Amino acid sequence: MTLLTTKNGETPSFNNYFDDFFTRDFFNFPTRKVIATSPAVNIKEDEHRYLIELAAPGMEKADFMVNIDENTLTIASNKEQRNEEVNERFTRREFYYNSFKRSFVLPEDLINLEKVKANYENGILKVELPKQAEAKVSKVKEIKVG
Repeated sequence: MTLLTTKNGETPSFNNYFDDFFTRDFFNFPTRKVIATSPAVNIKEDEHRYLIELAAPGMEKADFMVNIDENTLTIASNKEQRNEEVNERFTRREFYYNSFKRSFVLPEDLINLEKVKANYENGILKVELPKQAEAKVSKVKEIKVG
């Protein structure tokens, strides 16, 4: 049984404890938001469509950029928020940045680009990709989130 963790197989020394002390995030209090850099995604398929559900709570419709370039669907977001509190003794400024970009390769020429829809509701972005019977030449399309 090992009671002390090691780095690179070496026995911990005072320097390791010193390094660990300064590399910890002491400002990560439980009240702070924890943001994942890549939101969770569900992909469903039936005989008529593909449905992509992306979990992104706390966002707004305008925060999303959804587009299809040839046979690649890209969903991206870039959100910035600033808070400032001024008191007699101190000033506190907090900056919050959240961005992600997810890309999905679509089945070639099987998506009807004219009928693609995106909707954001209750923290879930849903992108519906209807299938088409005939193969057509792929285009570039930007989808408005409704």
